[in-house]
Amino acid sequence: MKHDSDVIVAGGGLNGPALALALAQSGLSVTVVDAAPARRRATDSFDGRAYALALASQKLLGAIGVWTGIASDAQPMMEVKAADGHAGEGAAPFFLHFDSRELDQSPVGYMLEDRFLYRAFLDAMETSPKITLIHETQVTAQEVEPGGIAVTLSDGRVLRAKLLVGADGRRSGVAERAGITREGWDYGQIALVTAIDHERPHNGIAHQFFMPSGPLAILPLPGNRSSIVWSETAENARTIAALDDEDFLAVLRPRFGDFLGKIKLAGPRFSYPLNLTLAKAYAAPRVALVGDAAHGVHPIAGQGLNLGLRDVAALAEVLVEAMRRGEDIGAVDVLERYQGWRRFDSTSLALGMDTVNKLFSNDNPILRAGRDIGIGIVQAIPALRQGFMRQAAGLSGPVPRLMQGRPL
Repeated sequence: MKHDSDVIVAGGGLNGPALALALAQSGLSVTVVDAAPARRRATDSFDGRAYALALASQKLLGAIGVWTGIASDAQPMMEVKAADGHAGEGAAPFFLHFDSRELDQSPVGYMLEDRFLYRAFLDAMETSPKITLIHETQVTAQEVEPGGIAVTLSDGRVLRAKLLVGADGRRSGVAERAGITREGWDYGQIALVTAIDHERPHNGIAHQFFMPSGPLAILPLPGNRSSIVWSETAENARTIAALDDEDFLAVLRPRFGDFLGKIKLAGPRFSYPLNLTLAKAYAAPRVALVGDAAHGVHPIAGQGLNLGLRDVAALAEVLVEAMRRGEDIGAVDVLERYQGWRRFDSTSLALGMDTVNKLFSNDNPILRAGRDIGIGIVQAIPALRQGFMRQAAGLSGPVPRLMQGRPL
């Protein structure tokens, strides 16, 4: 079978480009099919959308050659503080505190705007001779053939490769066409996302306030500016989202408190319905899934992109090692190595975040008391606290080489 490239990646968001760059560095040819127009997100204007990058994710970006160009735009997170909160009362004293000094590596992680990360990926892909970019096009069909997979695009073209990777989100067409089913549930919550300017410096501290209706994350950006990820019940969120900017701030302020002084909006507002969706398999004949196509999770711990990049690092390592051994990179036994590496880890973390959201998104005094006792134990025992920190930083378990900052 003649291949147009070794790998076709459906989805040009963030995980797809990261995988393409990792594979191209090791000599594999990759075609990335992106439904969005070229450079739509690589804008100069601030819109407030940002990601919390775990330390291991930052190491991966360094290993694939994009971190140097965006490091100056990233905000280091030196501490993470979690506390209960109630509207009108501000946050209670924090009950969990992660300090970067305890990791022997600084910082805990980084905040980075979407526009900078996407632009860095796009620039790197456009200069790679091993990567072909196809924009404003979708994968509409796929068929396994002897020695590879044929992929039909929305413009009528048919491309062939050894492997098709679905990086096409929670409603992955690649997964559906491969016969991979999903399980999950709706949280009855909507995330309200925006950015704010505030009077006082945040000092690189990320805050998570656990409100009865859902968590409010306040995440530091460069300057006196923070990203807000505010999870509310769907009914409340729809009402709040319909408010004008001043009324929106009037609802946010009593939840936010005054610890950063006066606040005002710094960018547009977005809203996203929240659900959990888990693919029942991460691999099928000639197909692998990464990122939200494999596991769409609650944003409570900011782990969505980090989980996806961990998939990217593991899949790239498996494929490159198979290539070097002379194996067929799309063979079932090769893809099973990837699935065995990632499925249990990511499913466990997704369900763990689901449990945390259920424990915290309520005002049940019995649940809150039991939960606070457990977290108090974690906070009081340094070894436990450091273990949680290493997990959040992506440094625990079998860490892929790229997430250690090492080349493949």
